Amino acid sequence: EGNEPGDSMKITYRELLHKVCQFANILRSQGVKKGDRVSLYLPMILELVIAMLACARIGALHSVVFAGFSADSLCERILDCGCSLLIT
Repeated sequence: EGNEPGDSMKITYRELLHKVCQFANILRSQGVKKGDRVSLYLPMILELVIAMLACARIGALHSVVFAGFSADSLCERILDCGCSLLIT
């Protein structure tokens, strides 16, 4: 369910697993490994869930910064957690 009343999407567990595995491989190709920190700057969309699960799948820590935050707030959170990758 999205933020707006009409925003919704259906996905099967199989489709979700496929997308999570694909994104985990992309993260690995970018050099993300177990213990790395990744910041996620996304609205409430399916890709946020996929990115979170992909990070968990490879053992990377993730920090969610919702898209409503300002650039300064995002910068502070990136510096505080020492992230190696920002996903937008």
